[in-house]
Amino acid sequence: MNNTTDKNKKAGITRAAGLGVFSLAMINVAAIVSLRGLPAESIYGLSSAFYYLFAALFFLIPVSLVAAELTTGWPQKGGVFRWVGEAFGTRAGFLAIWLQWIQTTIWFPTVLTFAAVSLAFIGPNQSWDAALSSNNIYVLCVVLAVYWLATILNFGGMGTSGGITKWGALLGTVIPAALLIILGMAYWAMGNPIDLHMSANDFIPDLSNFNNIVLAASIFLFYAGMEMSAVHVKDVKNPGRDYPAAIGLAAIITVCIFVFGTLAIGFVIPGSQINLVQSLLVAYDKLFMWIGAPWLGNVMAICLAFGVLAQVVAWVGGPSKGLLQVGMAGYLPRALQKRNRNGVQLGILILQGCIVTLLATLFVILPTVQTAYQIISQLTIILYLIMYMLMFTAAIYLRYRRPEVPRTFRIPGGNLGMWIVAGVGLLSSLTAFCFSFIPPGQIAVGSPAVYVGILIVGAIIFVGIPMVIYSMRKSNWADPQAKAEFEPFGWEKKS
Repeated sequence: MNNTTDKNKKAGITRAAGLGVFSLAMINVAAIVSLRGLPAESIYGLSSAFYYLFAALFFLIPVSLVAAELTTGWPQKGGVFRWVGEAFGTRAGFLAIWLQWIQTTIWFPTVLTFAAVSLAFIGPNQSWDAALSSNNIYVLCVVLAVYWLATILNFGGMGTSGGITKWGALLGTVIPAALLIILGMAYWAMGNPIDLHMSANDFIPDLSNFNNIVLAASIFLFYAGMEMSAVHVKDVKNPGRDYPAAIGLAAIITVCIFVFGTLAIGFVIPGSQINLVQSLLVAYDKLFMWIGAPWLGNVMAICLAFGVLAQVVAWVGGPSKGLLQVGMAGYLPRALQKRNRNGVQLGILILQGCIVTLLATLFVILPTVQTAYQIISQLTIILYLIMYMLMFTAAIYLRYRRPEVPRTFRIPGGNLGMWIVAGVGLLSSLTAFCFSFIPPGQIAVGSPAVYVGILIVGAIIFVGIPMVIYSMRKSNWADPQAKAEFEPFGWEKKS
């Protein structure tokens, strides 16, 4: 027993004794909420609230409920690999776990661009700061420096990165979000001139304008990641009652942060002047000047940059651990299974770093930082949505193929309830996937043909790589001990 406890501590594994509704809700909020994407949606003004609510109803809630049922039915190692593999075989399962990992890898340059901009705005001159944040070489250097720093910190295991992650989440996300919302709402409530129309007619967007729908598809990724926190369902006191309540509370808190944070930016920055990588810091500067404390802008820039570092530290070592578990069962070459003395997935982290470095060079090749930011963000969405489509389809299929498997939490309403919840999520994911290839009209991305071409080629490459790896797998790839601990699929037991 003590030996098992020691192993769990070394691996960074802790178990909550009977998680309550609020505790589980906070876990979900911490996993999802990020402030860096708010400027992209403030372009919509008040109608951004409509899109947030729409995405929560048709994506966030389906993802949460489906993941909860799947993880309580198949809690063995592998996560999405296990769920999709139970339904469609190991090839599809490997594709799913690969996409979950690679989309995070591609996501790093975008979130680190935000860190670079935050650091640029520490300077005393806002015009100079804005010019520096738009400099491609500067952005590239900061992205690579912060990313590799986060990777090195992960080499030390959870003991090294845990404190950074905890304090970074508090100082770099929770407190800045609260300040942005409080100051923004106070600015509006006190009758100051704002740059948004706040009439009821502005809430419903002009859905006949195709460009509105295209850029709004990016909101779906704001809510991505809830399936990772679903592993905590087995630690909930009463999963059938408490998990849906926690999801509802987490959804309300998340939507409120996104809606009111986005509106706060729109109150002080006209939609025509929104910049995807600068506007959050500019909004803070204007609000702090309004309360007579402009020096807080520099403090906030430091906090946001530290928050990004903490977020990257957590995510550098997160999904890659799941990929390592699957890889050691025989699905990755031995070189990618290499670990250091702390048990950290050294081979995967080095590969991940090389991919991030390659993608970061897009900030030099493409005409503007904003163009690269938009393209990489959309590619991340495309790959993640493929994984979600596999997950939703697997959930429906397993209700019929494996009805006898006990689920601690089941989506209510029987098979019809599953069809409604997972079907809505699947249709929403497919729709957002299709729209993600269309250049947004509100943001200059250079040549539309080049924009779409990069997305198509990128999607083909990153979906094709796991298929090639799977077809090349060899028996000696499997680590004997890991293979023995990796429980067979249900269909393997039957055969």
